[in-house]
Amino acid sequence: MDPLPRVRPYRRSDRDGVADVCVRTADNGGDSRHLYPDLALLPTLFAHPYCHFDPELAFVLDDGHGRVGGYIVGTADTERFVTDFRDRWLPLVAERYPPPRDTPTTPTEHMVALLHTPERMILPDLKDYPAHLHIDLLPAWQRRGWGRQLMHTFLTALHHRDVPAVHLGMVTTNTPARAFYDRLGFHVVPVPDPGPLTYLGRSTEVTD
Repeated sequence: MDPLPRVRPYRRSDRDGVADVCVRTADNGGDSRHLYPDLALLPTLFAHPYCHFDPELAFVLDDGHGRVGGYIVGTADTERFVTDFRDRWLPLVAERYPPPRDTPTTPTEHMVALLHTPERMILPDLKDYPAHLHIDLLPAWQRRGWGRQLMHTFLTALHHRDVPAVHLGMVTTNTPARAFYDRLGFHVVPVPDPGPLTYLGRSTEVTD
């Protein structure tokens, strides 16, 4: 009998697999390699710092053979995470990704600019939702219940740490992702001038 897929805690050996999923789902759920030729950039921004600073809140979908089909990462305390990102993460990656000198014009330049402005993650309207997350699954694993299982695992871990609520920012045009979050009980958190993003939040209590 073949080993069964399962959600499990992140391991250091999952680093490359998490990066691969991040890159292959970063363009509104699709492959982003045509937009970002440096395949390490997006994981450096949206995945690896969470695995580095909050590994106990990182979980992967293991395909049964040790390969990563999806993941969820995040932090219980956004303000603390931003401080760690500024003081401890940027020094590790700034040589490869120096801050842009001019107004960003390319997709890569926009992402590097985001990398160097972690304080953008702290918004007063999200203060009641101190945790935040990122979740990604390869298309082959979507609509099979694994996203829900990853989310419930993450929410339960937050709840056990007495974290009351969590938020996320999603690209507004990604309607399939929005439908997924709606099914899981997320609601819109109004934020002034959110740009291309919609912010969603919910309690960490899991009831189903």
